[in-house]
Amino acid sequence: MHMGVTLFASINKFPCSPPSGKECKYAGQSVRALPIRIVTVGKKNRSAGVQLIVDDYIRKLKHYCSVQDVRLKANPKNARDVMAQIEHEDMAVTSLIKSDEWVVMLDERGLNIGSEQLASLIGDAGNTGASNIVFCIGGPYGHGRQLRDRADVSIKLSSLVLNHEIALVVLIEQLYRAWTILKGQKYHH
Repeated sequence: MHMGVTLFASINKFPCSPPSGKECKYAGQSVRALPIRIVTVGKKNRSAGVQLIVDDYIRKLKHYCSVQDVRLKANPKNARDVMAQIEHEDMAVTSLIKSDEWVVMLDERGLNIGSEQLASLIGDAGNTGASNIVFCIGGPYGHGRQLRDRADVSIKLSSLVLNHEIALVVLIEQLYRAWTILKGQKYHH
């Protein structure tokens, strides 16, 4: 069951465009808190500093929703060919996604959204009937076709290309910020 959302659009895939302005349509309202799973393709072992930041934000996010941090090894079959590597990573990521999950693909060509729009995206996802929100951070060569076809929305965190560890830190901080926006708390100003 592939669940689309009407809030966001991506090139040639989603029919609507992101909201204009800097307001979150759910700020201060009750929002269904879907569990979040972050799937990151990258090195098996993260740097200690990155792991400390991730653990700190997961602890903070647990006041709002459950968060699961899933790591997948880049190039799991040690392919020499880049396309084969992307395909193997793609199969590993998509095998973890259930049919009733709402999938957000982080991609350099995705929608450029702000913090308030991410908060609205989380609120919208809660209204889809999905069991979880899954955020997917790709490996060094990006995402494969299966995930691109399965994703409900594609967003970018920056106009810069970020390595998977930096993307994870930016994402997890923005997820915390989004929840503080949704709850009308003072972290975001």
